[in-house]
Amino acid sequence: MPMQNICRVLQAEQLTADVFSLLLEAGALARAAKPGQFVNIKCGEGNLLRRPISICDAEGDTLRVVFQAKGEGTRWLAQRRSGDELDVLGPLGHGYDYPETGKVLVVGGGIGVPPMLLAGKRAPGGAVAAVGFRDQSACILLEDFEEANIPVKIASDNGTVGHHGFVDALVREYLTEDKTISAVFACGPRPMLKSVFTAAKEFGVPCFVSMEERMGCGIGACLVCACSVGGHYRHVCKDGPVFNAEEVDW
Repeated sequence: MPMQNICRVLQAEQLTADVFSLLLEAGALARAAKPGQFVNIKCGEGNLLRRPISICDAEGDTLRVVFQAKGEGTRWLAQRRSGDELDVLGPLGHGYDYPETGKVLVVGGGIGVPPMLLAGKRAPGGAVAAVGFRDQSACILLEDFEEANIPVKIASDNGTVGHHGFVDALVREYLTEDKTISAVFACGPRPMLKSVFTAAKEFGVPCFVSMEERMGCGIGACLVCACSVGGHYRHVCKDGPVFNAEEVDW
């Protein structure tokens, strides 16, 4: 059940030129958070709509969000400091469902990488990760994956770090090398999700993707985030954001 909490900022950190991390004291909201879910954060008095931010990590009473400062709301959020308070609604949406056995391959592209950290940490059978970035300067959370004992392979568009190319090549590498992987979880731009799904399908491994759409209310009351799944329009905020890739109308 979603709850609305006033959460205190415990730590604020700038990860890259435009990506920021906030660690929040969130109480019951943090304890209820599941991998793949998100929170809706009120970003100042002048912004009517809350901003949906994926949950990067949750441990005890603390919840972490990592986001890109793109518009007025997220730029305001990026200016928060330790001790500030935020009006947070969550946890929202349907997250990832883990397979009964085997490892999970978590795949993230750009700002789709943060939710993959919690997805990997909570995997009961263990996890490996494939992450893709524009270039070396855009890399985030690599040390966090390492601290969580989640092996990571990296791809970059320009070859400045890791594999030169797209992350779906790493998905094929993992699925070729490790037959204990029984599911692929992915989050990132739609073209990336489609290519990851195509790669997983070649190996007969189920793939679940977190869809990115503009959101209004975050609870399914408006129609802003509708997307076509199985020939029907579904709400990304309530029915997703995670869907079985097999059912998405690509």
